[in-house]
Amino acid sequence: MKLLAIDTSTLVMSVAVLEADKVLGEVTTNLHKNHSVRLMPTVHQLMQELDLTPDQLEAVAVAKGPGSYTGVRIGFTTAKTIAWSCGIPLIPISSLAVLAMNGSRFGGGVVPLFDARRNRIYTGLYRGKDGQVELMKEDRVMDLDGWLEELKEQGPLLFLGDDVRLFQTTIQQVLGENAKFGQPGENIPRAAHLGRLALDQVDRESSAQDAAPDYLQLTEAEAKWLKTQKNGVKRDGSFPH
Repeated sequence: MKLLAIDTSTLVMSVAVLEADKVLGEVTTNLHKNHSVRLMPTVHQLMQELDLTPDQLEAVAVAKGPGSYTGVRIGFTTAKTIAWSCGIPLIPISSLAVLAMNGSRFGGGVVPLFDARRNRIYTGLYRGKDGQVELMKEDRVMDLDGWLEELKEQGPLLFLGDDVRLFQTTIQQVLGENAKFGQPGENIPRAAHLGRLALDQVDRESSAQDAAPDYLQLTEAEAKWLKTQKNGVKRDGSFPH
């Protein structure tokens, strides 16, 4: 099965094509440039260099969030359009799970982390298993201090992500020697890892028409509007459970 994988949920843009367990090609950049301008030309160029046409694709994988609202929308809209036009499955995968794959061989917990502003983070707890990762604590958006308290008894933890540097001092103060940090290359999500996770879910996922991003929280404008409607949205803008 040939699968196209797209991740633009952070400042990193990554595109890959996989066939079974082989990465046929991958392009990953961290240039902090506009994904909407660069994504489709990158997909086109990669497919062209691999001598592939869209009708040869059998599935599309996309990082569904959390992350940048704009980035998630760009990647999801592009992937959904490709999947719909080709009549193939769309497999949405957690952006945090994709990043956690960089620590799949770490002998403890893996904590992917994106900045959500106001001392809040998008995060979750994963653990490597059979070359992939399994979810130990669900993806969430919450304040850093509360998350670190929750992690105190979890043993050695590998923190991954470009945004970790914003919180590294606090993490070390709270967790001490149990806090480990990724190398520069391990802090970048890769579409090849996204594709690998997606290949195991091709038969279980819904169609492109039914798929939707998962931002984990509302935009500020949406949260303010819903608050005026008194429908129970939390003060931090996250969805009520």
